[in-house]
Amino acid sequence: MNNTQSPSVNGRRRPGGDPQAPARIAGLKARLDRPIVLVGMMGVGKSTIGRKLAAVLKLPFADADDAIVEAAKMPITDIFDQFGEDHFRDGERRVIARLLESGPSVLATGGGAFVQPETAALIRAKGIPIWLDSDAETLIERVSRNTKRPLLRGGNVREIVTRMKAEREPFYAKAPIKVMSDAGPHNATVNRILEALDQCL
Repeated sequence: MNNTQSPSVNGRRRPGGDPQAPARIAGLKARLDRPIVLVGMMGVGKSTIGRKLAAVLKLPFADADDAIVEAAKMPITDIFDQFGEDHFRDGERRVIARLLESGPSVLATGGGAFVQPETAALIRAKGIPIWLDSDAETLIERVSRNTKRPLLRGGNVREIVTRMKAEREPFYAKAPIKVMSDAGPHNATVNRILEALDQCL
């Protein structure tokens, strides 16, 4: 795979026309042999963009957090409150390991998943990790709409998000592909992902 600094990753279109042209999509899909795994901060749009990407590629989509809730039969906030973060991370790793066995698909992970060494190693070994990044202001605006995120409760959202972004970026940077997810349309981010994958596969 190419590194994260390829022109397509930064949003500049390669020659050849629409990245969503049917023949190009079919060719890209034919080269996929494992899941595409979206990693990055909470609020960056992994689930929304992941669903759109899966629809374009006609692949199954899974949200790791949703799968954890289904497996545990309780909300993530309750898992944190009753059992603690370590218990949650262990369950998260096991759920992601199962989802990675599904073959070509699109998987959205929680913000802390790729920060856990064992989980990150699984994702790198069995998936194609893509770091979705965004500026701090966009992240703060997005996460402020959701009061149920366990790591944001009882604190200053701006301070927490800014600190977490700085702490987690070195871990996210281990993904071989980086794509910016800005405040513009999600379809533009999907196009950037498609172009990056087209170069790297």
